[in-house]
Amino acid sequence: REAFACRACEQVVQAPAPHHAVPRGRAGPGLLAHIAVAKFDDHLPLYRQAEIYARDGVELATSTLSGWLGATAATLQPLTELLRREVIGASDVLHGDDTPIPVLAPGTGKTSTGRLWTYVRDERPHGGARPPAAVFFASPDRRGERPLAHLAAFSGVLVADGYAGFNGLYEAGRVGGGLTEAGCWAHVRRKIFDVHAATGSALAAEALERIGALYGVERDLYGKPPDARTRERQTRSKPLAEALKAFAETSLAQMPGRSDLAKGLRYMLARWPALMRAFDDGRLALDNNAAERALRCVAVGRKNYLFAGSELGAERAAAFYTLIETAKMNGLDPEGYLRDVLTRIADHPAKRLADLLPWNWMPTSEAEQAA
Repeated sequence: REAFACRACEQVVQAPAPHHAVPRGRAGPGLLAHIAVAKFDDHLPLYRQAEIYARDGVELATSTLSGWLGATAATLQPLTELLRREVIGASDVLHGDDTPIPVLAPGTGKTSTGRLWTYVRDERPHGGARPPAAVFFASPDRRGERPLAHLAAFSGVLVADGYAGFNGLYEAGRVGGGLTEAGCWAHVRRKIFDVHAATGSALAAEALERIGALYGVERDLYGKPPDARTRERQTRSKPLAEALKAFAETSLAQMPGRSDLAKGLRYMLARWPALMRAFDDGRLALDNNAAERALRCVAVGRKNYLFAGSELGAERAAAFYTLIETAKMNGLDPEGYLRDVLTRIADHPAKRLADLLPWNWMPTSEAEQAA
């Protein structure tokens, strides 16, 4: 920062201090973005990143890297919260799922089992106008009150598995009214597939073939508008599903009630109204794979860093997963996106924060030209 003094009036003029991506931090936005993406997208724990930097002669303690990540998450928090509000409050259909994450219990040297929840909007299969997104939340447990809080502003259809903790969302007494439940055919298929893989059951093989026929119709419908998908499903898929139901009811009378295949077929029949909902609504997918794909980043990372250091650390992870996964779903390089956002966000007008959402974002050079 050059300083200039006027010999006539003795006043000193100096350029303003450059913006720091994190308060009182010397790390620039490029380094911070790289650390975050390396940890939450490339699944490199901080101690491994520290070793990599050390090989280049840069000594960075893991505590320093952790502090930078925390400060970066705080800087990005307004954008993360806006993204969550936009996705949950402005969507008609969401996919929901959760996965366990070990969290270090303070003072015990042991871990407790927390959860990471994701809610995904993906209208690409039916050519919808809303951009795809995945938002994540952390919680210390799996109680049903968690999804109730996460989806308090949501009103629409939730595609999910049969987890009982979601049941409160479908009750008419829920504030804002009950959500509409849509079931997951992939969960049904998985239970039957496991039986076939273990036993080679002919009945399981036939059930898999019948479910496969439903997915065969879906391959022909990808990208078509909802009304066309609904017509095709009612004409082609619904009769196949009704035949599958009759087959399941007949088969149950011919097998031991405690067999694994019987349990799989009963699982399907118990959720039949929710499973059939997709055949009357072209906006819906047959399964909850959109949410499971979003959670894959957590599952891979869990094999590399064994636990979150605290509940706050789990919440930071949820924030970074939200921004990184949504950026990837919108075709962006997450590191380049975060680097640019961290460069601009401190001076960006709060009323135009939506310009920095992944689906609205333009690199600085393009944004300056557009202005």
